[in-house]
Amino acid sequence: MTTLSQDDVRTALCTIVDPVSGKDIIANGMVSGLVIKDRNIGFAIEIDPADAEHMEPLRKAAERAVLALDGVSSVSAVLTAHNAAPASQPEAAPGAPPKPTDQPAQAPATSLLPDVAAIVAVASGKGGVGKSTTAVNLAVALSSLGQRVGILDADVYGPSLPRMLGITDKPKPLANKRIAPLEAHGVKVMSMGFMVPEDTAMVWRGPMVIGALEQMMREVEWGALDVLIVDMPPGTGDAQLTMAQRVPLAGVVIVSTPQDIALIDARKGMNMFAKVNVPVLGIVENMSMFICPNCGEQTDIFGHGGARAEAERLGCDFLGEIPLDVAIRITSDSGQPITASEPDGPHAAAYRDLASAVLAKISTATMRPAPSISID
Repeated sequence: MTTLSQDDVRTALCTIVDPVSGKDIIANGMVSGLVIKDRNIGFAIEIDPADAEHMEPLRKAAERAVLALDGVSSVSAVLTAHNAAPASQPEAAPGAPPKPTDQPAQAPATSLLPDVAAIVAVASGKGGVGKSTTAVNLAVALSSLGQRVGILDADVYGPSLPRMLGITDKPKPLANKRIAPLEAHGVKVMSMGFMVPEDTAMVWRGPMVIGALEQMMREVEWGALDVLIVDMPPGTGDAQLTMAQRVPLAGVVIVSTPQDIALIDARKGMNMFAKVNVPVLGIVENMSMFICPNCGEQTDIFGHGGARAEAERLGCDFLGEIPLDVAIRITSDSGQPITASEPDGPHAAAYRDLASAVLAKISTATMRPAPSISID
C-alpha cells in the first residue's frame, strides 16, 4: 500500500469548491491542522461564522473526497471559525474576582444539545484533585433528586467515566444514524473511552479533539435532559474552549483541594471561564479532611478551608466540602459511585447537598447565549 502524504490529501481537497468564493478550498487557504495518523486523516476547514449553517455539505464532500483515496480508513473534518478580537477591557485590580464580559455574546449559528435544559461543566485548573469523581457523584446525586441527567466525558485524552460508572458495553447505532448513549445508575453517559481500549493513548491534535467533542454532542441521542454534566479535562485548553463557546453553559463548578498550589490552578480555571462569559456556580473543596476510621480523629492532610477562603476572596459561592475517604476511592474504582452504592451514607449526603446547591444556582441563573464560534 502506498504511503499517504499531505500532498495526496491536498490534491483530493483541490476538487472541493467553496461556494462563497468559487475557489477550491486549498487555493482559498481554508484547510488547516492536517494530520495523518496511520490511515486516519483529520483536518479543519476555516470558514466565516456567518456561513456556518450552509457549509455542512462542503464539510461532508471534503470527507468523501479524502476517504476515496487508496488506503484511507477514516476521515474527520471539522468546520472552524474564530471570532474577531474583542474590544479591550480594563484590567481588574490585583486580587479582584474575575468578571464576565458586559456585552452578551451572539448565539452560535448551529444548535447543539437543543433538548438539554441546563449544561453544567465540572472543571479544575489541574489534574489529581478528584474532578471526575466529583462529576460522577454529582450526576448520580442529581438523578436521585428526580432530575433527568446525562454526563459527557470531555476528557478525550484521559477518559475515566467507563471505569468509574462500571460500563463495559459499546454504544449502539440507531436507525436514524445517531448513537444511543449508555446508561448507569440512572444517568446517560457518553465517553471516548467507550470507543477505544482503556490503555490506548489518544495522540490527537486540537481539531480532532474538537471534532470528537462535537460528535458526542451532535450525533448522540441524548433525548430530553434536565441537566447534562460535562466532565472537563484538567487545564484551560481546546476542550474547555469548545464547550464554553459552542453551547450555552449554565455555569461551571470548580473543584479544588485545599492547598495553595491547587488553588492557584483553580483560580486560572475561573479566570478562563470568566473570559468567555461562563458564570462560575461555585467552588467545591475536595479531599477536605480525613477522618480516621479507627479513632475518629480529623487530619487535614491537604490543609482545610482553603477553597472556602478562596471563594470568599473572589466573591463566588462555596458549594461544600467532600472528605478524603477510602470508601469514595474504592467505589469509584469499582464502577459503583458512592452516591449509588451507599445512598444513605454521609458521603452520599454531601454529594446530594452539592447537587441541591447546583440545582438552586441553575434554576435562578439566566441562561446566556454562547460566544460566536462555529465548529461543525
